Amino acid sequence: MPDHGLDSGPATSAAEQGALDYPFAPPAPDGEVVELAPGILWARMPMPMQLDHINVYLLRDGDGWIIVDTGLNTGTTKKLWETIAARQLDGLPVKGLICTHFHYDHAGLASWLTERFDVPLFMTHGEFFTMRGLNEQVPDPLPAPLSQFYLRAGMPVERIEKMFGAVRRDPFMPPQPHAFRRIREGEEMRIGGRSWRIVIGEGHSPEHACLYCEDERILIAGDQLLPRITSNVLVSGVEPEANPLQLWLDSLTRLDRLAPETLVLPSHQLVFRGLHARVRELREHHRQQFDVLRDFVADSGSCTAFEAMGKLFPRLLGAADDMLAIGETIAHLSWLRYQGELRRVLDDDGIYRFSAAV
Repeated sequence: MPDHGLDSGPATSAAEQGALDYPFAPPAPDGEVVELAPGILWARMPMPMQLDHINVYLLRDGDGWIIVDTGLNTGTTKKLWETIAARQLDGLPVKGLICTHFHYDHAGLASWLTERFDVPLFMTHGEFFTMRGLNEQVPDPLPAPLSQFYLRAGMPVERIEKMFGAVRRDPFMPPQPHAFRRIREGEEMRIGGRSWRIVIGEGHSPEHACLYCEDERILIAGDQLLPRITSNVLVSGVEPEANPLQLWLDSLTRLDRLAPETLVLPSHQLVFRGLHARVRELREHHRQQFDVLRDFVADSGSCTAFEAMGKLFPRLLGAADDMLAIGETIAHLSWLRYQGELRRVLDDDGIYRFSAAV
């Protein structure tokens, strides 16, 4: 499922938004494109959800085109790709597909596109095999380790059941491709006349690939750098002791080393300049979340992750949001725990409680 943009308060301040520049109006999500630079096209695919679009990009590669990200596995998205192929590619074929990461708004049509155009799929090892590993329908009843993870977070049984009921009804789960070509951190991909360096981000997903053209200061950022919303960074029952926020913050440090005038091509919202300002804003957002939790724990004496979730995310819209919200809450609590600021104790009811470290 796509996972970003939960309502936890403002993700960008007015001051920082003033520091961002949006030099291009977006294309309509109907098969139209905007040329961002010679041989770089921006298209939008609609999504029938609160975040109602995903940006996809096309890179001219000599006698053809490389697609970056796919959109959801829907009939509408497939028709739009057919429209783009017929009208926007100068009669040239698609030659390959790059998926920045495994989330199904980014890779949901990977199988269909690679088969439709008979082209290879390029992904990192971590993203491809996470995509393959999480493709199965969630069993009913839940496996014991998954059930235990949410029970230990203090989530009521009926809310867990409602959350996974919503996941099982998800209409966008796609078929998966069976082969890929691996891309790695620091590797250079030559596409047309440009050299794109792979910059890996972590935290939002295991091995998210951004593409950076240093000569022209262009970054295809995926979900690692969005201009107005924050990407979800969560802990799940698959890796319950993870510290993904540290990986996320380390990834922001790597992105902050790129040129300040870089044109950022994100997966959602508008293409922008102001990379360093946006990194500062994202860091400040998480600092604010840590402060909210520090104050909540201090006032409460101790709390469960589920109780803390109600403080961080007071305006959840549905059962599916619970999974993102509880995962992100645990990620923030875990970061504070690994920093030595909080301690976690399993109480007699089998629920983890967090309190200030002494």
